Amino acid sequence: MRITAIAKWHYPQSASSRNLLRMKNNDTVTAKQLLDRLNWRYATKQFDPNRKISAQDWATIEDALLLTPSSGGLQPWKFIIITDPAVRTKLLPASYGQPQITNASHLVVFAAKQNFGEADVDALINRTAATRGVTAESLAQYRGMLVGGIVQAQDEKARDAWARNQAYIALGNLLTSAALLGIDACPMEGFDRAQYDKILGLRDEGYGSAVIATLGYRAATDKYAEAAKVRFPKEQIFTRI
Repeated sequence: MRITAIAKWHYPQSASSRNLLRMKNNDTVTAKQLLDRLNWRYATKQFDPNRKISAQDWATIEDALLLTPSSGGLQPWKFIIITDPAVRTKLLPASYGQPQITNASHLVVFAAKQNFGEADVDALINRTAATRGVTAESLAQYRGMLVGGIVQAQDEKARDAWARNQAYIALGNLLTSAALLGIDACPMEGFDRAQYDKILGLRDEGYGSAVIATLGYRAATDKYAEAAKVRFPKEQIFTRI
C-alpha cells in the first residue's frame, strides 16, 4: 500500500522557494497567462487512466502544497497522496462510485487536525525557532496569541471546523498550481468521510478527512472539457466599498 503523507509542519525553504523571493516583476506570469490557465481548468469528470503525472511535476505539486498559507502559519493538516490501485479501489465505494477515484493519476486526501491544542502550537513554535535561528522563548508573545485566539477561544467542535476550513485553502492552492502546470484536477466533497477515515486510519493519527481531489489528464471523451464556464456576472458577485 503506497500512501504518502506530506508532513504537517513548516519546513525550511527549498532553493526553489528562495529563488521565488528574488524574482523580479517581469519573471512572474502575465495576467493573460494566469486567466488563460484558469479558464482552461475545470472540474474534470473523466481522466485518461493511461496518462500519469511525471515524478518531476508531482514533486512541484507537493512543493506548492507545502507553501500553502494558513491561519497563524499553524498548518493544521496532512495531505495523503494515494497512488496504490488497491487502496483506491477500496475507497471507490466510499466515493459513491465516482470513476475519478480510480482513473486519475493521483488522489489527494486533505486531512484536518482534530482537537487542535497547545501541543500543536508548540510544534510550530519550535519549528519556527529552529528554522529562523531564534529561541522559542523569544516567540512567547506569538505563542500566546495563537493559543489565546485559536485554542482557548474555541471549543473542540469549533477548532475542528476551523481546521477543516484551513484545508480548503490548501485545496484552492492545489487547483491553481495544477492548472498552471497544465495538470487537470477535480475537487470532490462527494465521499463518506467516516469510511475514508476508517480505511486510511486517520482518526488513529488525530486527523479527519475534510475534502479530496483527483489529478491527472482529461480523457478525450469528457464532454465537460469544452463546456462554457458558468459564472454569475461581476456586478452580482463583487461589492466595492
